[in-house]
Amino acid sequence: MNVPLVLPQFLDRAVSLYGEKEAIHCEGRSFTYNELNGRVNQLSRGLQDLGIRKGDHVAYLAGNSVEMLEGFYGVYQVGAVMVPLNIRLKPEDYVFILNHSESKVLFVDQDLYELIQPVKDQLDSVRHIIVHYKDSQTNEIDYDNWLATFSTETFDRTELDENDVCSLLYTSGTTGNPKGVMLTHRNNYLHALSTMHHLRIQDSDVLLHVLPMFHVNGWGSPFYYTANGASQICSRKATPESIIRAIQEHKVSILHMAPTVLNSILQYYDQHKPVIDHDVRVVIAGSAPPPAFITRVEEELGWEFIQVYGMTETSPLSLVSTIRSHLDHLSDEEKTRLKAKAGYPMIGADVRIIDDFGNEVPHDGETAGEVAVRSHGVMKGYWKNEEATAEVLQDGFMLTGDMGTVDEYGYINIVDRKKDVIISGGENISSIEVEGVLYAHPAILEAAVIAVPHEKWGETPHAYVVLRENMTATEQEIIDFSRSKLAHFKAVTGITFVDELPKTASGKIQKVQIRDAYWESIGKEGRKVN
Repeated sequence: MNVPLVLPQFLDRAVSLYGEKEAIHCEGRSFTYNELNGRVNQLSRGLQDLGIRKGDHVAYLAGNSVEMLEGFYGVYQVGAVMVPLNIRLKPEDYVFILNHSESKVLFVDQDLYELIQPVKDQLDSVRHIIVHYKDSQTNEIDYDNWLATFSTETFDRTELDENDVCSLLYTSGTTGNPKGVMLTHRNNYLHALSTMHHLRIQDSDVLLHVLPMFHVNGWGSPFYYTANGASQICSRKATPESIIRAIQEHKVSILHMAPTVLNSILQYYDQHKPVIDHDVRVVIAGSAPPPAFITRVEEELGWEFIQVYGMTETSPLSLVSTIRSHLDHLSDEEKTRLKAKAGYPMIGADVRIIDDFGNEVPHDGETAGEVAVRSHGVMKGYWKNEEATAEVLQDGFMLTGDMGTVDEYGYINIVDRKKDVIISGGENISSIEVEGVLYAHPAILEAAVIAVPHEKWGETPHAYVVLRENMTATEQEIIDFSRSKLAHFKAVTGITFVDELPKTASGKIQKVQIRDAYWESIGKEGRKVN
């Protein structure tokens, strides 16, 4: 009899083999896998008591915590769908996502409740709001008190199929409103099996949750670290100091994070020279780092650097940049250059660089094409958006919208983003969404937003603006205007005033020319993708 590939099996394995081992340490609290399982059972009973049934959506607005980790398994046991929310959005963003997803219950940390309180009356489907770490001033259900009313005994799970949707993750694209990515149990399960192999996860590992779990479930970490009985450490807020302290105190062996966070750790190291005398692996995804950055991590920190590539729609990881054994003969400089690339396909992923006709480009490291992925991790589709689904799922492949090259060794390098998504501090920003806000400014006639490099955040939005005739506006005024209308990480950080924007014959703004003009203005050669 075939056993369906469903995620609660991972916690079952951990309980069976590592029941008395520390599962998670969170801000002074520690729980074994047996204790974590008991809390998961309490949560499932609580959700069932609230009327949550198979297929219902349950949203979480929370930092990395035991409450967030147990949410995945507690929600799945009743057959419901987890909807993790980005904690860096504005209240109106949550209105759209919660209503679009039809979420019925919202779990929220007390320190994030202020993002929900002003828009509570606009939430159409949310019936219950339950607050983690609730204070006496908040008039909502207290999570700890609520959880304590339910039994820790084994829960009679809803029957699950591996093709059932388990996660609904909202991601920014090239349109203003985010799209809900539907991932199935099978997607996440097989992604976990592949990723745990490539990252060499063992039961002796200690993971520090730095990457927020709302980011494709922290790149799937709640699943494959749990399956292996690894210990997990988390804090709802991560600073370079707290990260280093946790690594030292808990002998953390592996971390996942955005490049900006790693850069802040390097800066902290320069100032304080902390002593870390055990092996550490750091897993990074995002804009390709310069080889010198990798050298600093490996030589100064003494950590192993692992670059990966993925997107929410592919569960997410598809590429890894570790050095394969038959390439050990390469020089250190050549190896570092390869480590800085997005990498080669993980097991179970078929990743190709294709031209406009669907043909693979030469493996010459120069010819650019679109990155296309076929894998067990490719999403079921976008929730309530068949048109957008059809645009990206074609001929069995997920068209990523990223442009890349592939070299003679099969390593893929991302060279540009076809769809103009800006990645700032690990967050996706829709340039069209930012432009829409700028067009609301009374003095702006036209606006185009591109990504420009930023020392701290990797890249940030920069706007090219045409002002209306006989009207004026300063750069700071427009920056402040965008900050008042958008989450701050989405706001523009610079303005270039121009008389007109380059356009095609049909009137479409040509951002390639705008990017080239930017790079020329700062004395660098613009990146061009043919």
